[in-house]
Amino acid sequence: MSPKQKASGSSHASPSAERREHLYKILVIGELGTGKTSIIKRYVHQFFSQHYRATIGVDFALKVLNWDANTIIRLQLWDIAGQERFGNMTRVYYKEAVGAFIVFDVSRVATFDAVVKWKNDLDAKVQLPDGSPIPCILLANKCDQQKEGIVNSQAKMEEYCREKGFAGWFETSAKENINIEEAARSLVNKILLNDKLLQSNDNRDGDKFALDHKIANGENSRDGGSKSCSC
Repeated sequence: MSPKQKASGSSHASPSAERREHLYKILVIGELGTGKTSIIKRYVHQFFSQHYRATIGVDFALKVLNWDANTIIRLQLWDIAGQERFGNMTRVYYKEAVGAFIVFDVSRVATFDAVVKWKNDLDAKVQLPDGSPIPCILLANKCDQQKEGIVNSQAKMEEYCREKGFAGWFETSAKENINIEEAARSLVNKILLNDKLLQSNDNRDGDKFALDHKIANGENSRDGGSKSCSC
């Protein structure tokens, strides 16, 4: 299996155990100092430190999930530095991602103001195979601290996320381990749903191609074959 197939969420099954494995590339983006690295460290290693140096360029982490009895999911988390915002390299970093978190700091309203720029940049540079945006969840991080702005209103945050095309939002704290697992599980569920929809579309396209091929070669149900429909 090629890296591209893996990164886009393809799977393979063992003939005996029917175990499925997925590798998903997930981006973690947002302004400098919003806690992106802390979130990843907490999620992957169950570890928190007050002292992280700013990420330079991009960093990686791998989280392995035993999703169910037959499914293993590997999440390749790309920690993209805040100072890389909207640079030419982000297109390379975003390539083949199937999901994203955008992170802001609830105690610094300027980091929330920048969220829409990150979302627009993300949507412009990476899409699913059918051309739709990749699912993106907004993380209102450092919720253990004093909050500023509309994050104090759940209704306003819900409206904001609907308007901007987010798949959802969570208040999180890497320090207190609040909602990190829940946010990740929500994003993986969205990715798996997209996988099923895309595979279903691929199957329908394949059936339509087979029918078109028969018609083009003069084959139809009146020749004794079974009736079929591409719809």
